[in-house]
Amino acid sequence: MSDKRRIRTILRRLEKAYPDAECALHHRNAYELLVATILSAQCTDETVNKVTPALFARYPTPQRLAAAKRADVERLVHATGFFRNKAKNIQGAAQTLVADFGGEVPRDMDDLLSLPGVARKTANVVRGVCFGLADGIVVDTHVRRLSQRLGLTQNDDPAKIEQDLMQVIPKSKWIVFAHQLIWHGRRVCLAKKPKCDECVLLDVCPTGPKILKGLA
Repeated sequence: MSDKRRIRTILRRLEKAYPDAECALHHRNAYELLVATILSAQCTDETVNKVTPALFARYPTPQRLAAAKRADVERLVHATGFFRNKAKNIQGAAQTLVADFGGEVPRDMDDLLSLPGVARKTANVVRGVCFGLADGIVVDTHVRRLSQRLGLTQNDDPAKIEQDLMQVIPKSKWIVFAHQLIWHGRRVCLAKKPKCDECVLLDVCPTGPKILKGLA
């Protein structure tokens, strides 16, 4: 099977398996997704989703978060880990939104990257989910692991992985492809014990047969 045909097969099967794949971080608007994504660094989405209801109830707008007492923000985000730095970043982002963008989350990539705590992954998430804009492919731990196992990249650096994926995945699929890989990574292609015998991609995955034989 040619590489192009294999990738088309991967995309087709992921779409069939996860037709409703979407961002797992609970949010009602771009501000909430921005904050949740910053909090998700080195933390599970499940934990973030437990933390954010109280956080957004207390600070429903960038203006409210920008004016908050840092100690109160730290207490609310403590469970996400690295809470002092995360509290500093989400409050700094809120303050920048208020000062530079009228309290609204900007669409422009460079504007998003100017916010404290926002790197390319977070910017891609916000632009893709909230605005339907695709500058690249979100590379989180699941996308990184699965793209390597599927032989879509030989790199380990997220920025290089993103570039590799952008070369082979059609731009129209960049946003949903990341969500589908993340769902597949959580449900089937687990980090420690992947369920290769249940995987719809087994016959187009160079790693799966090796895992089943105990060679990987």
